[in-house]
Amino acid sequence: MTYTMINGNRLFHTDEGPGADRAGETLLLVHGGACDSHDWSAQIGAFAARHRVIAPDLRGHGRSTGLTGGQRPRDFADDLAELLDEIATGPVVVVGHSLGAVVASVLAVEHPSLVRAVVAVDPSYGFEAEFVPQLAAAFRVPDPVGTAAAVLGGLENTAAPGPEAEALRVWHRRRILGMDPMTVRDVFHGLFDESAAPLTARPRVDAYLSRRTCPVLSVSAAASLKAKGLDADWEQELSRHPYSATTVLDGVAHWLHQERPAEFNALVLDWIAGLPAV
Repeated sequence: MTYTMINGNRLFHTDEGPGADRAGETLLLVHGGACDSHDWSAQIGAFAARHRVIAPDLRGHGRSTGLTGGQRPRDFADDLAELLDEIATGPVVVVGHSLGAVVASVLAVEHPSLVRAVVAVDPSYGFEAEFVPQLAAAFRVPDPVGTAAAVLGGLENTAAPGPEAEALRVWHRRRILGMDPMTVRDVFHGLFDESAAPLTARPRVDAYLSRRTCPVLSVSAAASLKAKGLDADWEQELSRHPYSATTVLDGVAHWLHQERPAEFNALVLDWIAGLPAV
């Protein structure tokens, strides 16, 4: 079954790979804001060869409805917690990109029994405090979709050559343009307004992220860390579990798992393979 009713919304998700009675972890792949689970197309096959892989569309995104409730990271995390209970996954490794990394962290903090580990891919947290309200204000406009296209377009690797790289950029832009404007507004308000600051803005987010007790692998683009004024050690110092690790990739942009999928997949699969026993 690819649709499940969760908190009044019809959530699309796929469930692939070995069954729960076979070896391997269960992975939950969480896409970013104004995106959908197609973002993991280069990961699902590789991950499902070894592990059970759950890939949902968040409420209001892709094939999922967004008729009830909010569009904040905690809303998405609550949906996913209910979904995991509904399909009986047991503890999962949550792989989240951008907004999805914030959602993964909320799951790890608020629903720790459901989370075995977190992989945070170019996460949408760690911004300087004064920058966050500027981002929220940018979406209080008549055309939030246009703002999203401009903001996310600025995170593309425009230097990457070739038709495949250009196709990725076109795909990202057209997907944003097809989203409901009010959903786009609410998603980015929910990520960047004052109430979300403890989840996204330094130094308040430091205390929240330090509440993650599970192993955390952070994989970031060097350009993203530079834009936030961070070094590679920032998140490592917030991670309480000794198996936590941080990796920084040069020459990539925000969708680094799509730009260099083979490298990203090997990195994540190797780290998961070494997770300490529960």
